[in-house]
Amino acid sequence: MDSEVELYLIRAEDEFLLAEKDFQMSTDEKIKEILGILKEKTFFYSTITHAYYSIFYAAKSYLLSKNIKTEAPEEHKKTYDEFSKFVKNGVLDRELLRIYDEELMKSDSLLKIFRIEKKKRGYFTYNIKSEANLPYAKESIDNARVFISKIKVIVK
Repeated sequence: MDSEVELYLIRAEDEFLLAEKDFQMSTDEKIKEILGILKEKTFFYSTITHAYYSIFYAAKSYLLSKNIKTEAPEEHKKTYDEFSKFVKNGVLDRELLRIYDEELMKSDSLLKIFRIEKKKRGYFTYNIKSEANLPYAKESIDNARVFISKIKVIVK
């Protein structure tokens, strides 16, 4: 396997690990106590962000395995567009694009990566307390787990 492909897979796995750990810190009172974190403090925004980046880096890994390199400006958009071509051409499972779409929407809302989702971004960022993002964070972790595991099998 190409070293750059492997590096992006490692980054994907690292981001996934951070998503899981942020989720655990948000939901486990014992961990909060050990780390000196207030009981009411949560990191669900961060969970969603790290889950998105794990998918993004896994997608970049796949594209690099096909000799497709995406770079700034608009690296996220370019990566998504190139990845979606493989799905639309039947090379990759549609489930992967569905997962990417979902996480892209969430990260867009929370990170303001793309301006398309302005209404949703306002809803998540300004109108919902962090605790309300629990189901979205859990879903993001589940989505990232499926996405990365499938990409790892394809790339290796």
